[in-house]
Amino acid sequence: MASVTLHPLALRGLYVMAMGKAFLRFRDPRRRRQGRHQDDFYQTMWASAAQELGGTYESLGSGLGEIEIDGWRTRVLENVTVIDDPVTLAIAHNKPLTHRILKRIGLPIPRHAIFTLKNAKPGLNFLETCGRECVVKPSGGTGGGRGVTTGIRAPFQLARASAWAACYNDELLIEEQIEGDNYRLLYLDGQLIDAFVRRRPTVIGDGRSTVRQLVDAVNEQRLSHRAGISQVLLSIDLDMRRTLARQGLTLRSRPECGRLIYVKTAINENSGADNTTVMDQLCPQIVSDCSRAVETMRIRFAGIDLVTPDASIPLGESGGVVLEINGTPNLYYHYHKSDGAFPVASHVLRKLWESRGSMARRTDLRQPVGAA
Repeated sequence: MASVTLHPLALRGLYVMAMGKAFLRFRDPRRRRQGRHQDDFYQTMWASAAQELGGTYESLGSGLGEIEIDGWRTRVLENVTVIDDPVTLAIAHNKPLTHRILKRIGLPIPRHAIFTLKNAKPGLNFLETCGRECVVKPSGGTGGGRGVTTGIRAPFQLARASAWAACYNDELLIEEQIEGDNYRLLYLDGQLIDAFVRRRPTVIGDGRSTVRQLVDAVNEQRLSHRAGISQVLLSIDLDMRRTLARQGLTLRSRPECGRLIYVKTAINENSGADNTTVMDQLCPQIVSDCSRAVETMRIRFAGIDLVTPDASIPLGESGGVVLEINGTPNLYYHYHKSDGAFPVASHVLRKLWESRGSMARRTDLRQPVGAA
């Protein structure tokens, strides 16, 4: 593999095709419909939190809303608030920079390399020497698993995954793929307030339908329940194809009745039923290490993603790693878990309310919307 190169013209062609697929996905009317359901969820979430604190919520459209409590006002955009400043969020959303910061304080991170489509050599060299399957993703500026492909073993797979990731960011990241379960730990002002394990999305064979038909059926079920099952639809992408291939399947396969099939390795498109609270199952060292991470990042509200085969022992002993720190963590799955909801929005809004004096310039909108 040492002599393998990725020809710039081939990469360019793959990139153009990936951009076309990304556009079609963006224009997909079913995804737009599910996106509106997601907007409805966040509006209901913030309205409920505001009411709990004796306030009101006004929708401003396009996912934006304004909350007023006793004359104090703040605005929200789905899962985004003003609790952290833009510079702090920019640091958290830069995956290579976050890796460097975490490594500096002694936390385990996945081995990785940074590359681009114009200079893919660092990615190829990493793939050659890693010795295990890899993950390719945009280095920053995205969320929800967009542009992420797992199970990369060969140069051509790297080329396709890189073209897809480059639709979202010019700078790309290749990481070793760590085996284990994926956990989300949610911190607010240094305290762990919720944590859950995130299982991969699945379908179940019926002996008749192809995998593609099973995926379509799951998506139709999600749409019919609005945001009650999942906030997103399953995407037929390279990550799905690689995940199926590891099970000896393709989208055309007809799995036997009752067979459980993992359709994605990137867990962002799973359902609420795939997630379970683990607050009482985490090793105290993991909790304190992640608390140290958010303190070092100087971020008030963050979701930390980690992978470990055993969350009851320290990451250094299990071979687990911290994957990333999300400065604008998705709040949906804290409300949709197999064992009940955790009202994140109420906790965040209360913190904003309590710190309204020190944050007045950013959160106290002194005139109502539309005032002259």
